[in-house]
Amino acid sequence: MRKAHIARIIAAAVLALPVAACGSGSGSGSDSGPINIGSVSSLSGPVTFPEASAAARAVFDDVNAKGGINGRKIAYTAADDKGDPASAALAARDVIQNKKAVALAGGASLVDCQVNGPLYEQNKITDVRGIGVDPGCFSSPNISPVNTGPYFGSTVSLYYASETLKLNKICAFFVIIGSTANAYKEGVDRWSKITGKKPLITDLSLSANTTDFTPYILRARDAGCEAVLFNGVEPMLIGWVKAAQAQRVKGIKWLFLAPAYTVEVAKALGPAGKDIYALSEFEPYTDQQSAANKDWRESMTRHKLPLTSFAQGGYLSAQHLVTVLRSIKGDITRESVTEAMKNLKPLPTEMTGLPFAFGSGNAHASNLAAKFVQPDGKGGWTVLTDDWIKLPNG
Repeated sequence: MRKAHIARIIAAAVLALPVAACGSGSGSGSDSGPINIGSVSSLSGPVTFPEASAAARAVFDDVNAKGGINGRKIAYTAADDKGDPASAALAARDVIQNKKAVALAGGASLVDCQVNGPLYEQNKITDVRGIGVDPGCFSSPNISPVNTGPYFGSTVSLYYASETLKLNKICAFFVIIGSTANAYKEGVDRWSKITGKKPLITDLSLSANTTDFTPYILRARDAGCEAVLFNGVEPMLIGWVKAAQAQRVKGIKWLFLAPAYTVEVAKALGPAGKDIYALSEFEPYTDQQSAANKDWRESMTRHKLPLTSFAQGGYLSAQHLVTVLRSIKGDITRESVTEAMKNLKPLPTEMTGLPFAFGSGNAHASNLAAKFVQPDGKGGWTVLTDDWIKLPNG
């Protein structure tokens, strides 16, 4: 499975020191020639996320086919960070200095936000991130992800368990890589502040090397947990469910984050997935009848791209950037795009529960909603929530 080494790569990213900025320079762009847009994504290496930037490119190609932005075509560069912090630094410098990007969109990387956030800030370039993963994606004034992400996703999942499923004894077990412990703890604390409730267990002791989940499963059982939130990625969460089966643990609802929502997971678990509740950051992509996904699905099919949640993120980020580019009166430069982003009014879309926002804040996390899905036992997924689960005041 392609996420098998995801945790170790995140560790390298979150422990890496931010690179020095390459200087803000003059804003790139002019009133003629192509509009240069870039992204930094993990396109090669042990873990890859090609769908987001490919979906973004499809959006830009469609815009170009219809005449571009006021007659100017979009030139899109999807730089490869190879899942490596040093390569991420070089890729970002190339996009900013050599490709003269006026903005970034469609990125999906395990390392880019943490490594290059300070670089983007100093160069006054904005990034509409297709998929935000590490804490740096949600704590930068110049990056705004379109997805919910793992930390706010944890809050939404706990909120769904307590307020919709009406469960009282809720526990949370987190795999902690590098400096992510505080972000996950804040996610739990955020839920407690909203609901006035506290988890029965908050365990921050799991690591990327944890392979035996039996002690944690038994701890949850013995404590009487009615629901357990686990942030493991694809191979881990399959191991978690199989450990629960081996111990004949029943009656606990397993809450998993967005990495669980894949066709591969549903097929691997089969009937064992009946107690799983997985978070969908966007309108559930497996729902073929969803009107909200109609344009996205048609675009991906037309460009022969896979239908995944990563592709949803790339598509949405590009669509939002195109909206901003069309709103600019006069020269489209890095400065004018950044100004437009900082003054942006929230952009609604049916593919997310809340409008996308950028604005002038020091951190951005506008997608504070989710839907929940469950394996159907036949390799597919069933949508459990017709309406969005939204955090209050989100």
